Amino acid sequence: MYGLDINFLKDRPEYRSEPAQSSRRRDLGTPESKRPLWLGAGAGLALLGLAAGGWFFLQSQNEQLVQRQGELDAQISAIKAEQAKLASVKAQTKQAKADTAAFATVFNTIKPWSATFGDISARTPPKVRILGIKELTAAEIAALPKPTPAAGAKPTPSPAPGTAPAPPPSGVIQIAGTATSFNDVNDFLLILQRSKFLKSDTARILSATLGEPKSPPSIQIGGSNSGGAKDKIKLPGEVAFVIQTELTDVPASELLQELESKKATGLVTRIETLRQKGVVKP
Repeated sequence: MYGLDINFLKDRPEYRSEPAQSSRRRDLGTPESKRPLWLGAGAGLALLGLAAGGWFFLQSQNEQLVQRQGELDAQISAIKAEQAKLASVKAQTKQAKADTAAFATVFNTIKPWSATFGDISARTPPKVRILGIKELTAAEIAALPKPTPAAGAKPTPSPAPGTAPAPPPSGVIQIAGTATSFNDVNDFLLILQRSKFLKSDTARILSATLGEPKSPPSIQIGGSNSGGAKDKIKLPGEVAFVIQTELTDVPASELLQELESKKATGLVTRIETLRQKGVVKP
């Protein structure tokens, strides 16, 4: 059989252990016992404060960086605009230099006809008379017969397939006149080859034909006509010739002395002015 041990003394007030428990509760509720809790809470708040401060600092730095980026973008836009203006000015300057060089080239390649004719006239021997000088057109130049190569000279190679043929020469002139003999024509040709206004290696005689003897004009002496003597006297025929040559391609800036001697002072003055401005190189 089982027995029940019941102690009713524990239920009596004088046997309860409340003072010990209350003292234990008092020990747990003292400030010294709560110090770690307060320290932990303070550390946590400090960490939260540091985190919040760091976040606000980063936000402030981010705003400053965004503002700085906006300023830099504005500066970059301004620099790009200035670069565009500079590029435009450079293009205009380049175009102006090209136009000036082309303008100077025109003056530097033109030789006045008066100077060329004056040079040819000054080189004409007394026994040679010039009847006319003309410049050939492109069609007339293309229709000219090809010169026969000299003995031993290498033939001119034909252009390769697909290559454009060389353009015909420009500035070809023909001088027509008369001379008393073939020697005078040859002398005139040699003299023309010394001219700086012409290409010496292109000057050649196209034709030279001796004309029929001519009768002298009738002379009246003392009222009588010497017609009978006229039929007996015959003057030797003149040699009609045609000389072909090309105008020189030497720049006019290298012919200033010759141009000035032929009274082409206007062109000389322009070239000297262009030289002073650096457009034409000396």
